[in-house]
Amino acid sequence: MNFLEKKKILLIISGGIAAYKSLDLIRSLTKLQCEIKTILTKGGTEFVTPLSVASLSKNKVYSDIYSAENETEIDHISLSRWADLILIAPATSNIIAKMSQGISDDLATTVVQASNKNIFVCPAMNVRMWEHASNKQNIEKIKSYNYRIIGPFNGEMACGEYGDGRMADIEYILKELDNFFKSKSNNKKFRAIVTAGPTREYIDPVRYISNRSSGKQGYEIAKSLFNNGIETTLISGPSKLIPDPNINFLKVNTAEEMYKKTVESLPCDVAIFCAAVGDFKVKNLSEDKIKKNKDLNLDFEKNIDILKLISKNNNKPKLVIGFSAETSNLHLNSKQKLQNKGCDWIIANDVSKKDIGFDSDFNEVSIFYKDKNVGDEIIPKTYKSVVADEIVKRVINQLNLI
Repeated sequence: MNFLEKKKILLIISGGIAAYKSLDLIRSLTKLQCEIKTILTKGGTEFVTPLSVASLSKNKVYSDIYSAENETEIDHISLSRWADLILIAPATSNIIAKMSQGISDDLATTVVQASNKNIFVCPAMNVRMWEHASNKQNIEKIKSYNYRIIGPFNGEMACGEYGDGRMADIEYILKELDNFFKSKSNNKKFRAIVTAGPTREYIDPVRYISNRSSGKQGYEIAKSLFNNGIETTLISGPSKLIPDPNINFLKVNTAEEMYKKTVESLPCDVAIFCAAVGDFKVKNLSEDKIKKNKDLNLDFEKNIDILKLISKNNNKPKLVIGFSAETSNLHLNSKQKLQNKGCDWIIANDVSKKDIGFDSDFNEVSIFYKDKNVGDEIIPKTYKSVVADEIVKRVINQLNLI
């Protein structure tokens, strides 16, 4: 089955000797019944002509962001919304550097920054440029934006040198794109719930007890699930983050509210509980603001245990995953939590480390599985978006086995 059929591909051709391969790429995509629109960068025009690109794609070639004709259509918005997917092939170290820094000084980089679609990047450059520390950092940075990297391959360069940096073969690129759309199509049968952020447990109408959770990891997991074709509901405590507008978003404050919305959102195939739910709440909530001239004596009681209740719910999802924020004995505490809660996985991180966890864009997690035949795993320190993709990859694999 051809999963590329009738898909709309926006191809960005940047400068570099590998640009000539883009003509074969357009020809192959057209044969697979894709609709192709192209952006040819200034550097790209040094290697292929707009006429050759237009004749193969059967569509107008876009190039200059300052073109009055182009901008009457607000191309940097309309092109990004038109496409099912944006493919940058070849992607030079220059355009990769611009994308990593959010520089949008031409139509290609402006479209990328304005896009709400999946972006695939096919690097092509000299081996020394590919291996340069700055380029490696830029690649990791755009991965954190959920851009997907195809290649490069190892081989002989046009300059005569040999090594990594050669643009991926056309057949390989087509296979990656086809697999992406195939996965999205297959994953449409799945539904997911993700909880994220802190809860607020009120003392009086003004004051509350909360924690430092920003919600970043949960929001990234919800985004990755959605990007992989899974219908996703994100239930979030108070957070400054803006959710993807395509995700079903439910905002709550307290643990009781989060539990209620979770139950209302069932049934689903997977529930991932990233939220840092308050373990305790005030026993006797004051209806009026407590005056500071009074002694403050608070009695606490255990809060509702959302993870445990959903794990034992008659409508339990096929896969229930909890998170465990620890400051010591991560392995022991997480194993105990996995057993006590009755969930399928526990994903733990050490929040005592300042460079990961709360408020950070980075995380390092350990995954503990109820299935004793599956060994524990560690996802080393990386961007939370990359951690999310790694978790979702494992979730999809597991759902397809159930």
